[in-house]
Amino acid sequence: MAKTSHVAVVGSANIDLTTFNDRWPRGGETIFGERFDIGFGGKGANQAVAAKLCGADVSMVACVGNDLFGPSTVENFKAQGINAEHVKIVEGVSSGVAPIFVDTASGQNRILVVPGANNKVLPATVDAAADRLKTADCIVLQFEIPLETVYYTIRFAHENGIRCILNPAPGQPVDMSQVANLDYFVPNETEAEAVTGIAVGSVDDAKRCAEKLLGAGIKRVIITLGSMGSLLAGADGMEHVPAFEVEAVDTTGAGDAFIGSFSVFLGEGLEEKDAVRRANLYAGLSTTGVGTQKSFLDRAAFDAAWAERG
Repeated sequence: MAKTSHVAVVGSANIDLTTFNDRWPRGGETIFGERFDIGFGGKGANQAVAAKLCGADVSMVACVGNDLFGPSTVENFKAQGINAEHVKIVEGVSSGVAPIFVDTASGQNRILVVPGANNKVLPATVDAAADRLKTADCIVLQFEIPLETVYYTIRFAHENGIRCILNPAPGQPVDMSQVANLDYFVPNETEAEAVTGIAVGSVDDAKRCAEKLLGAGIKRVIITLGSMGSLLAGADGMEHVPAFEVEAVDTTGAGDAFIGSFSVFLGEGLEEKDAVRRANLYAGLSTTGVGTQKSFLDRAAFDAAWAERG
C-alpha cells in the first residue's frame, strides 16, 4: 500500500460564480444566460481538495473574509477532511470571489478573480502555521496570494527540506532568483508565456519555454498543455507526456486538479513520469463535470479509471 503523504497548501480560497452561455453581452447589452453554478474554489483550495480526494492528509493555510462566504469556506474545508486550523477569518475585507464565464460550445472559460482576503495571506501567516507546515511532505503554492508570501514560503520549504511545488497562476512576471530553490515549477501555456514571453501553442513551443525556465535556474518544469498533455523538463532532458482523450464540458479547475493530484502521486513514491501521467488523467477527467471541486474524482473512482485507461 502506498504511503499517505501530507500535503500543505498555502494559498487562495474563493467562491466560484460560474455562468454558462454560448455568447457574451456587448457593451450596454443585457442577455439571458443558459445556467449558473456557485461553488467553493480558489486555486489553493481547489488544489487542497484534489489532494485530499486523491488520498493525502491535507492542511490549508489561507485567509477568508468575515462575510457570507468566509465561515462557509472554513466549514467546507472541515467537511472535506482538510485541516483548517490555519484558515483565518479576517475582519474588514471580503472573501475572494471568482466570476467565471464558460463558453458552452467549447467548454473554455474566462475567469476574473477578486482576491479580497487572499491578499492578507502574509509571511506572518506562514510563521503562525510553521509547526504544521514542518510536518508536510510537500508544500503547494500559487499566485493568488501576495508574491512576497510565495517567495517567503519557498525559502521556508527549502530551509526545512520540504518539497515545494509552485503553480504560477494567474501568470505574471517572476523574480527567478526567488524561485530557484523550487522543486517543481508548473505553469500552463498562458502562464508560461506570461513568465517567459514565449507564446506556447505547441509542444515545440513548450520545449523552448521550458529551456528558458531551466536556464534561469529552475530545477524541474512541468508545462501543462490541456488536450496536448504535459511537458516534463529538467537538466536530464525533456519528455512530452500525452493527454487522455475525454469529452470536456468545463475546463475550469483542470490545472488545479493536475497540481493537487500530482503532489499526492509524487508523495506516495511514484516515479515522476508515472505521477505526471496519472495527473494528466485526473485533470482530464475533471473537465467532464461542471465546476471545480465538485468535478474532482475521489481516489476510488480515479483508481478505477486508471485501471481501465492507464
